[in-house]
Amino acid sequence: RFLWKIIGHWALFSSQGLEIPNTKAEPSVEAATELLPGETVVKEGKAAILFPSANEVFYNPVQEFNRDLTCAVITEFARELLVQRGVKLVVPGEEDRVVVSLGEEEVEEEKKEEEEEEEEEKNGADEPALTATVGEKCEGLRVLEGLAASGLRSVRFALEVPGLQSITANDFSAKAAALIARNAMYNGVSHLIQASCKDASMLMYEMRGKKQRYDVIDLDPYGSPATFLDAAVQAVSDGGLLCVTCTDMAVMAGNSGETCYSKYGSVSIKSKYCHEMALRIILHSLDQRAGVYQRYIQPLLSISADFYIRVFVRVFTGQATVKNSASKQALVYNCTGCGSFYLQRMGRRTSNGRHGTRSTSCKAQVFVKVDVIKTASLLLQLGGPLWAEAIHDLTFVQKVLSALSANPGRFGTSKRIEGVLSMVTEELEDVPFYYTLDSLSSSIRCNTPPMLQFRSALLHAGYKVSLSHACKNAIKTDAPPATMWDIMRCWEKIHPVKREKLSNTSPSFRILSKEPSLEACFTVREDANPQSRRRHLTRFQENPQAFWGPKARAKAGGGISDNLQDKRKKFQNKRKNQITESSELKKFPCKKFRKGTCTYGDQCSYSHDSSPPIQTGPGRFSAGGALLEE
Repeated sequence: RFLWKIIGHWALFSSQGLEIPNTKAEPSVEAATELLPGETVVKEGKAAILFPSANEVFYNPVQEFNRDLTCAVITEFARELLVQRGVKLVVPGEEDRVVVSLGEEEVEEEKKEEEEEEEEEKNGADEPALTATVGEKCEGLRVLEGLAASGLRSVRFALEVPGLQSITANDFSAKAAALIARNAMYNGVSHLIQASCKDASMLMYEMRGKKQRYDVIDLDPYGSPATFLDAAVQAVSDGGLLCVTCTDMAVMAGNSGETCYSKYGSVSIKSKYCHEMALRIILHSLDQRAGVYQRYIQPLLSISADFYIRVFVRVFTGQATVKNSASKQALVYNCTGCGSFYLQRMGRRTSNGRHGTRSTSCKAQVFVKVDVIKTASLLLQLGGPLWAEAIHDLTFVQKVLSALSANPGRFGTSKRIEGVLSMVTEELEDVPFYYTLDSLSSSIRCNTPPMLQFRSALLHAGYKVSLSHACKNAIKTDAPPATMWDIMRCWEKIHPVKREKLSNTSPSFRILSKEPSLEACFTVREDANPQSRRRHLTRFQENPQAFWGPKARAKAGGGISDNLQDKRKKFQNKRKNQITESSELKKFPCKKFRKGTCTYGDQCSYSHDSSPPIQTGPGRFSAGGALLEE
């Protein structure tokens, strides 16, 4: 055991200070590596990770979908970037491509594309194109995982993503850094992975030089990534990929708007579209911090899944484009009565002749549009600023989806990735936020209309409509709020509510008191049912196990904090275990005795201590610190 500790430390120092000349992956040393007492092996994807018995590093198996999606996105990003250098990626499983359930037109188009590619290869450069395989070190991407923990994500990059030059797996914990080096040796990828034990922000600040920047930076912290964003937008190369995860959804979804503003520079509000709002808040924060250094972002993919959000953005440098940043941000006004929302851009693009376009300030006209309820007693919640442009690059998403369909056995969560990305390709690009059917029907106290009938009514009215991957019963449409409520009024006439039970001052009464200006048609149309729903793809996964969700945080000096379930048992369900023995009740002071109205005797089971109470604030407290009254 002592010998293997020495080997682990040697691997850490050698990966930090020495350059290993090997360019190809060596055979795995798994058979030659003995497990330490109490150590376990966790397998995910093609990686096998060693975990100590003391749980000295953080690991969450629920995030497998996150890691699988990241490997798929980085692979396509590397394919696009390296093809310009004449390098072709070879992904295991893609050479045995079998296309199933395609129409005749699509098959003919694929054959034409293959013939064109063959002609281009024949008529191309004199030198044959270079190939990059998985596990091979080449002149490709330089990757940084800022918060690596056990190094699972970095090991999976090395074993599953081709076209990599180096991977820096960093963690502030010395125990985690040593484990990263040992896991790299265990999986035979020490020639690609360099273990680092530094503060993630300081490491990125040190690599701000143009020749030192990373092509891919992955940040997956426990909670908020706000403290790392400033360094990240500087340390990523021009056109590089920045992958960010946020698990502080309580802050970003409206439970604490002031905390959200302090971290991300945007106010979040409680609403049905809070998960998409969280995506647009983090994109706004990234663009704002990048703009300080004359850089701007281009979102490739933005996902809200489970208890976190994940964004993939490219970062570019360009002073002229940064000037248009204000026109990409917007404020949101949310009606507290009916839930309608209105967006107001922070700026607008104007033509500047031969100098291109620029962004100027806008005048707020949102209050003129608020005519659904027409009352001064209901207020508008103000949220933002937030990202108001498209949050996905549908061309890039389609490439990831096509590669996944061609190689479905590559990831363990391939079916879910296919379902989520299929929904992403169906979303309306230029329509921020969405309504939910349950909130619309709840506002007027009527039955909830079926999804297909409501979507058909919008299509019959001439508007576009789509679902959203962020919410199961979402309605994303370009129809104005007045049209949405007209359709709901028509639905209420078919399924009337008891208006005598509605208050005259309630939003539902005021909405229904107005006659609809259009006649909604609820006949179901074929195009109302999207392909992802028609094919029964795995779009919204059920919880796989009990107490499923975020795990306990890793301590700074190593080790895992107390189990979350133990904390729930300790601090919750107090009223279910009430004290019944009189001996236990003697520990609590008698309030009637303090007021001088209690009679002594066995009938009273509380304490009659005559010591004076301690005054510590607006309330009165007993000598033991128990609150007596406010």
